[in-house]
Amino acid sequence: MSDYLDRYARKKSLCHRLPGSIKIVTAIVLILTAISVPLERWPILGVLLVVTYLGLSLAGVPLAYLMRRVGLFLPMMFLLTISLPASQGFERGWDLMGTILLRSTVSLMSVLWLVNTLPFDDLLVTLRNWKFPAVLLATLAFMYRFLFVSWDELERLKIARRMRSFGRTSLFFRWKSLSRMIGLLMIRGLTRSERVHGAMCARGWTGEVVFLEDDSDT
Repeated sequence: MSDYLDRYARKKSLCHRLPGSIKIVTAIVLILTAISVPLERWPILGVLLVVTYLGLSLAGVPLAYLMRRVGLFLPMMFLLTISLPASQGFERGWDLMGTILLRSTVSLMSVLWLVNTLPFDDLLVTLRNWKFPAVLLATLAFMYRFLFVSWDELERLKIARRMRSFGRTSLFFRWKSLSRMIGLLMIRGLTRSERVHGAMCARGWTGEVVFLEDDSDT
């Protein structure tokens, strides 16, 4: 989990050397352009798709990594957009469905490019330089940190389940153990958050995130 979310964000490619503000603005411009392109000018979306793929290639993001995430994303979007032609007897709406799929794919690839070229701590520094509210920055920082805490707790629960299951792999047993794991994960997460909050207050937490390294170029 330690390198799952942004495992390629600390490389030394041309895209990684760009200032953080330029990366964020570039991703936002690509997303807004994809959203605002009219239906009759759908070839522009194809150009944007190629541009985002080239950006990911320049950043050194492997094709297998990209295909896994797009492969998880497109089926969900397909199920959402198939309602457009279905509501018209599958006679019309296919062009709108394809446009929405292209727009969402371009947006997804833009976000993937940003995530894998800008480490999260640099993102927070850039947002702070943009005068974002301190409460928002603290919320984002804790959210990111607790993803790893929750993942570690989940790994412990999975190990404990395997040790207690003794090879039982029936569907009912898996669903039952999964529901228990979700409940235990929520309880442990709340307990851990209270312990972390108490430790932070004991160390003089003032509500503002302190950055050890501040890159003035971002």
